[in-house]
Amino acid sequence: MQKVSFELNGEFVELNQLLKLVGLCDSGGAGKMLVAGGSVKVDGKKELRKTAKIRAGQYVTLGEVRIDVHNA
Repeated sequence: MQKVSFELNGEFVELNQLLKLVGLCDSGGAGKMLVAGGSVKVDGKKELRKTAKIRAGQYVTLGEVRIDVHNA
């Protein structure tokens, strides 16, 4: 599994934007499609809320990629 580290510069980042910011999709809209398709997990559970607030300490998985979110 590929691991990606994401530095959070605020309280939270929206899930669809996180996918865009780490380069797993080209746009926030494409990120929304991935989430709506049911292929994104947050902390090991399927997440269907496109703009779910992801905070430091959480992790997101999409296929074989795991994104660890931490404070900057």
